Order: sequence, then structure tokens, then C-alpha cells
Amino acid sequence: MKIEEAIVYLLATSQHGMKTEQIARELELRGLVPRRAGRPPLDGRVIAAIVYKHPEIFCFNEGRVRLLM
Repeated sequence: MKIEEAIVYLLATSQHGMKTEQIARELELRGLVPRRAGRPPLDGRVIAAIVYKHPEIFCFNEGRVRLLM
């Protein structure tokens, strides 16, 4: 699963959006995004970069990431 798809999945199950750090933590806990050995864990900055890269899917609203679809 691509990281963008995993974020969509998390946000679709969240009623109020999520903060970038919450998304990173949930992706790691649920193992939704496979990580290669030696790679640093996901953090809020990585999630924010992905959100800004896909404005057609995600937006920031009241400090939380939300789905546009």
C-alpha cells in the first residue's frame, strides 16, 4: 500500500481529521506502510510533505489533515 493510500484509509475512519504526528504514529503502529530496514520512522514532517504534495486529496483545516473527497 502506498503511503498516500494509507493516509486516506486512516482519515476515512477518523471523524475529525488527524494531526500529522497522529497519522505517522498510527501508520507505524498498524504497520500500514512497509519500511525498509535502516530507514528512520515516519514523523509529522514526512506526512505534511505528502499532504502538501497532494492538494487534490488532502487539506489542512484547524491544524488537522482532512480528506477533500
